[in-house]
Amino acid sequence: MSGVLRRAESRSTGPDAAAVLEADVTVERGAFRLAARLTAAPGHTVAVMGPSGAGKSTLLGALAGFAALDAGHVSLDGDVLSAPDRQVETARRSTVLLRQDPRLFPHLTARENVAFGPRAAGMPATRARREADEWLARVGLADAGERRPADLSGGQQQRVAIARALAASPRLVLLDEPLTSLDPVTADGIRTMLGEQLAGRTCIVVTHDTVDAVALADRVVVIEDGLVTQTGPVRDVLRAPATDFVASLAGLNRVVGVAEGGRCRVDGVLALAGDRGARVPDGQPVAAVFRPGEVRIGAESATVVPASEVNTWRTVVVRLEQTVGGVRVHTDDPAVGIDVATDAVVEQGLRPGVTVELSVAASAVRLLPA
Repeated sequence: MSGVLRRAESRSTGPDAAAVLEADVTVERGAFRLAARLTAAPGHTVAVMGPSGAGKSTLLGALAGFAALDAGHVSLDGDVLSAPDRQVETARRSTVLLRQDPRLFPHLTARENVAFGPRAAGMPATRARREADEWLARVGLADAGERRPADLSGGQQQRVAIARALAASPRLVLLDEPLTSLDPVTADGIRTMLGEQLAGRTCIVVTHDTVDAVALADRVVVIEDGLVTQTGPVRDVLRAPATDFVASLAGLNRVVGVAEGGRCRVDGVLALAGDRGARVPDGQPVAAVFRPGEVRIGAESATVVPASEVNTWRTVVVRLEQTVGGVRVHTDDPAVGIDVATDAVVEQGLRPGVTVELSVAASAVRLLPA
């Protein structure tokens, strides 16, 4: 083990270095226990998603070397960086962690902030400053080299922080919700820039935003209550959510029941799969997945689809949620969301406690093993 660790500490990397990340970590903190496996191919970005308190930041701390492992290991290209009895210090792991707070050195200019890492690694000052200017240009701040953090906007500070992180030529980039504190327009611009600058680098990004996962990541790992509940290519995970949380990320309804004759039976409600479903053996758990926009309320139930191919049921409204395009009506038993126009809420008298009849065409429903 010690020989492997010495290789990890002494390895040098080039500006385009990318490593294979392998992590199988167990971290216990009082009553909370994280047990997660994670891999990332060279040059690929993996998004880590999950509800608050699920263990995402704990996992990132374990990868960065801030959290000791109770079991398992973290390795880059086979070099073990963390294990219960071994820990390569954070500064020698060729790993950078970028959080929501840019944490720039307030007394240094943008140029000197970016040049700090290369200079600390032994690069001559003139060359480090020249490369810092190149990085500032890459992140869209070519003219900001002489400005200090106090003279920069929040978005500009985050761009400098990204340039500083990547200028250090890390083998692994860790991003902890770096866009959360930014306004939507600024976040969109930095997200696009990140996608360009992370190309060819191994990266783990913790995010609550599905857009981040779609725009930046090749794969996604979902953590809930300290355990990995789903992993795979982003598109595959969002198309076939294995839990209610993942369904919410994908903007889908997910109703769990028991398979019965090609249907999902839930307390007497039959959700038909039509041609879009998988064949799940009778008696097995099954999830009916469909979009909120496919559900109709009351008089809207009239459709050109034959009645035999439409699922209908009665339920109760529990909550109304304003959305960009109108209102999402949330119901219970089963828990389903329906997207409706704002004026329809008034016309149909939709409010908590009201009983409504819902319908969704069988062709809009997919059945998935649950």
